[in-house]
Amino acid sequence: MSDHVLPENPQFAQLGRLVRRLGEELASYRKRALTAESRLRTVEEDATRIAGTSPQRVLELERENAELNRRLSVARARTEKMLARVQFLKQQRDGTA
Repeated sequence: MSDHVLPENPQFAQLGRLVRRLGEELASYRKRALTAESRLRTVEEDATRIAGTSPQRVLELERENAELNRRLSVARARTEKMLARVQFLKQQRDGTA
């Protein structure tokens, strides 16, 4: 008569409890993640509806704004350089006249 039931081992029982607890925690985290994703979609939809602009459009506008700021900085530097030249030429003219 062989019995296929393994003898009770406290370590196996503890491992079983730990695995069940881990499974419960994992299910809890999954539920929280799904809830958070749903809330995020709702917030994005509300923001799009209120602002009339999608998050992708906002990113595009931010990139465009950064490029325009860069171009403005270059133009400002060129203008300052040109102003310095004009001032130099004016000093040259006033000094020799």
